[in-house]
Amino acid sequence: MKNILRILMLLVLLVAGCTKDYLNITPDGRTTLDDIFKDEKRTEAYLNRVYGQMPSYFWKYGFFDFLAPYSDEAYAYSGGVMAWSAGSLNASGNPLHIHQERGQGSYHYGTFWAGIRDANVFLQNVETASIPSATNRARFRGEAQMLRVFYFWELVKEYGPMPVVTAPFTNDFDYTTLKRPAFQDCVNFIVKECDEVIANGSMPIRITTEAERGRFSKAVAYAVKSQALLYNASPLWNAGNDKTKWEAASLAAQQAINVLTTQGYSLVDNYGDYFLSKTDISSSPRDKETIYEIFEPQIDPVFSIINSIPSKPGMFKVGATPSQELVDSYDMQATGEPVIKGYQDSDHTQPILNPASGYNPAQPYLGRDPRFYATVWHNGAAYDNIAGSVHIMETYIGGADQLLKAPIGWAFTRTGYYLRKFIDPRLQSGQPEDTRWKKYRLAELYLNLAEAENEAHGPTSIAQNAVNKIRFRANMPNFPVTLSQQDFQDRIRKERRVELAFEEHRFWDVRRWKILDQTDRLVTGMEITKQANNSFSYARFVTERRNAWTDKFLIMPIPIKETAIIPDFNLNQNPGW
Repeated sequence: MKNILRILMLLVLLVAGCTKDYLNITPDGRTTLDDIFKDEKRTEAYLNRVYGQMPSYFWKYGFFDFLAPYSDEAYAYSGGVMAWSAGSLNASGNPLHIHQERGQGSYHYGTFWAGIRDANVFLQNVETASIPSATNRARFRGEAQMLRVFYFWELVKEYGPMPVVTAPFTNDFDYTTLKRPAFQDCVNFIVKECDEVIANGSMPIRITTEAERGRFSKAVAYAVKSQALLYNASPLWNAGNDKTKWEAASLAAQQAINVLTTQGYSLVDNYGDYFLSKTDISSSPRDKETIYEIFEPQIDPVFSIINSIPSKPGMFKVGATPSQELVDSYDMQATGEPVIKGYQDSDHTQPILNPASGYNPAQPYLGRDPRFYATVWHNGAAYDNIAGSVHIMETYIGGADQLLKAPIGWAFTRTGYYLRKFIDPRLQSGQPEDTRWKKYRLAELYLNLAEAENEAHGPTSIAQNAVNKIRFRANMPNFPVTLSQQDFQDRIRKERRVELAFEEHRFWDVRRWKILDQTDRLVTGMEITKQANNSFSYARFVTERRNAWTDKFLIMPIPIKETAIIPDFNLNQNPGW
């Protein structure tokens, strides 16, 4: 596969500009499609081209941002985040896509359509391509089919229903024939395609050789199918709360978990360490949880200096800093109870404490869910390596890692916290991280099952067992068996927030649940003052008020240059745009 990447460089056609550019394939004057598909290595190289349209995700939105600060998970001092928070998203520009090239957050609309186009070209030619092995032909077909449905699902998740396109566009294609279908139609196509990939006997359930790192397995089909059916059942796309949609989502998650666990997938033991290294590839890997990890030969050394802390030599900026709302989501370990029941005020500065939790507001970071310590650097936390020594975090006013409300800048937190997840403190600034973006993992399937089963049938033993798998790994108590359906819903949503923090789920979850108006009006932080007796006082404050929470922000606007080309997209632009 690595050698084929060299061939790929000779074949790649630049993708940019308008819809017609990235929906059509134009020969480069040197190599024709006939030339490519007459040669097995070039055929596989073209398959690599299809993979090549995959965005980087992770920390490459806006100005090297996570997606988290575009939600209530975090804050970041970034032009993209500030523009988003100001409500400047429109059909002419998306702050998420400030870097208008693939790989830097990406112009997702064009990138996903380009991936669909390339997959369609490959699928149109693979059956007659020069591939001596029937097994290889079937596997290549399965990978291209899965890539097409992956790009299509990512496109639909972000922009709403899109036409199902299964053949390459010709130069004289009539774009007026493209019509936006119902969301259900899109999901039906996704499920059908995933089922075909799952039934493809030449597709492996797991990638087992290093040379194939980054290729799709049929496990990806199970993950995409589960996620699509969960979204289809959610309030954004299920206004009537059709229970059969939740039942379908529950069944798909159950089937996925049953197959994958039978085939050796399982949750890893150590949640924190899991995010500090790339997946090992073998028939019996140490990491049995990851379903798909975005392929990158090496994480840019810049990563460790733009997601750092002030005390670390060589740091450039702190990156995304966790919000107080995220911190409030971590239960107490001893009781398993939430620390708060909500907020008395709209500014979230007056929490309603839960007396049953055992939470002590004078020692707010004591005894919390272990995932809190694996995700957030807080005042008093021990940072493992500052110039070879253990550093105790000082986020109090005047401390080495202090909160600075003003002047606004990149060097200090504005929430009172720093991100720990993905960041290996043992590395010095500028050293490349070994972490990779885990796009799909088994834990998500358990959470999908727990949520869908509760919505379909209430907090049954199936729902309880699924979420308790996640809790057990974290060394947290089970959910109480006495929870009502509504209480279970509240807790499973919080559990998703905690388990999947900073993994690009919260941004989409609050949209499919249609609760943006409850979650995204502001983010808060914690101001800590050190007293003369070395104790601390704590005061919550509003870090940033936001203006991207009305219903029109539930779905991204179709770019205006696309609506100018496709009449039906102009007539049926997403609501509010």
